[in-house]
Amino acid sequence: MPFTDPIRLQQDCGIPNDFEKRQELSSLFVYEFIEVIGGVQEFYKNFYITSVCPLGFTKDRKNYNYYDDKKLLQAVEPLIIENIQTQIRIGSRQDIAFSMGKGKNFQYLNKLNDKYNFFQTIQPLPHPRWVMQYRLKRKAEFVQEYVSALNSTKS
Repeated sequence: MPFTDPIRLQQDCGIPNDFEKRQELSSLFVYEFIEVIGGVQEFYKNFYITSVCPLGFTKDRKNYNYYDDKKLLQAVEPLIIENIQTQIRIGSRQDIAFSMGKGKNFQYLNKLNDKYNFFQTIQPLPHPRWVMQYRLKRKAEFVQEYVSALNSTKS
């Protein structure tokens, strides 16, 4: 699951795992707004978190974004398109999608959406890691931004 870690996976989601128990900054933020919305059961009953690119990459032993390398992006774009189409076929909403991040990932998703019309609207939200690294003092404000945005779409 994107934006989770072995600790949240086990403690919050009840999914035992043998992964090294280390936390990720992004997951701390995500599980904070999930808790405000009503906890994991309530949240995942109404929302689905996924990644634009279903694969993760590393370079020099660090996470590497698909959009940071033109050749890599060209290689994975068919998989990205197929992945989004599959998620829509299995029932993902098309009226709105949220982008966790307002930068390159959002720009790329928006460009794809302009071409393929996956979603009526894509609403960008601040990236969880950005909040935790650079705006920690304002975290409560960003948690509320997520909660308000997500709650406004509940059926």
